[in-house]
Amino acid sequence: MTPELVSDPSAFPCEPPADLNDPDAIVGHDWHAFQAVERMGDHWDRPGWSDQHRSYYWMLTFSGATELIGLAQRCQKALHHLRMDPVPSDGLHVTMLRVGPTNQVSEDQIEQLIGLTQNLPVRAFRLLAHPLAGSRGAIRFSLTPWRPMIHLHAALSTVGDQAGIPGGNPTSAFRPHLGIAYNNKARLAAPVVEAVAPLRSLPPAVLDVTSVELVELRRQDRAYRWRIVHSAPLCLEVPVPTSNPK
Repeated sequence: MTPELVSDPSAFPCEPPADLNDPDAIVGHDWHAFQAVERMGDHWDRPGWSDQHRSYYWMLTFSGATELIGLAQRCQKALHHLRMDPVPSDGLHVTMLRVGPTNQVSEDQIEQLIGLTQNLPVRAFRLLAHPLAGSRGAIRFSLTPWRPMIHLHAALSTVGDQAGIPGGNPTSAFRPHLGIAYNNKARLAAPVVEAVAPLRSLPPAVLDVTSVELVELRRQDRAYRWRIVHSAPLCLEVPVPTSNPK
């Protein structure tokens, strides 16, 4: 059963889409939410994130995903005049779940977390990254479908609770997305929405997700960089239950 998503004012969009599988519903919902934004803020203006800060996260990473990289670069080039901070080709990612700052998570907890994720009850899945929408602090691709990512988020939350880590937002507030450019100043949103709109006719990029990465994340030169601590594989096939012989 898919965990229920609920309205959350701290999430964007605040309301989840009506259908977690339907691409048109998800893409349209993301776009309408972005159109309703009046002002965008500086993505980097966040307390607690200094150059020295390090934190563990679960992320989907896409090194070597040439289709995604090419699409992101095409959109970034078309939006260059906005002077935002583009996400580097080797920095494209989907943030799944916060684990906790490195000074609040012990090595024993990380080892326990790695052990608990050796057999995650989540199958490998395929995503589409659709151009293009945004939020109050970034321009980003919409991702479809949401359902497998929500299952993965819930599974990671469960093992995190078992390992006693600080953790992050609940699955009910999870809103999957893939950022391609971070807004770096306060500005009116309308010109950004107008610039993004023509790119929405581009075809989506296909992404096959076969693992989720535990990373040590940092900020560097107005970008997110990370060190992969562990790559947890996702099941390639559904286990077939066996009955006991009588």
